[in-house]
Amino acid sequence: MTIALADVVLFIHALVVLFIVGGFAAILIGASLGWRWIREPRFRLAHLCAIAVVAALALLGVPCPLTTLEARLRNDTSSAQGCIAYWVGRMLYYDLPNWVFTAAYAAFAIAVLLTWRFIAPRKLRWSHRSE
Repeated sequence: MTIALADVVLFIHALVVLFIVGGFAAILIGASLGWRWIREPRFRLAHLCAIAVVAALALLGVPCPLTTLEARLRNDTSSAQGCIAYWVGRMLYYDLPNWVFTAAYAAFAIAVLLTWRFIAPRKLRWSHRSE
């Protein structure tokens, strides 16, 4: 059961990565193609917050909570995971020094922040009900 939960955590982790990386690509591509949804303030704020949390954790030296949870659920053994979980894990985890990830996350966060300047989101409008 814990292996199945570890696989769920791994896939959630992959979805977070996809949202951050894919969202950035969509913003860049969508700006040139005129996609209106990439300027949606709630999407942009969620996207900025996601990479800001990742970068802040890395800069503070705090391990990723999803990675930590998955490792605990697997009892630090990856041999019990299934085929798809294995390949998703291979795409997410690399054997590089921590400073490489910290620098990459910080640079990516700065790039996402720059999109707010050059591909600005629409202003958030609060709907007011008159009753």
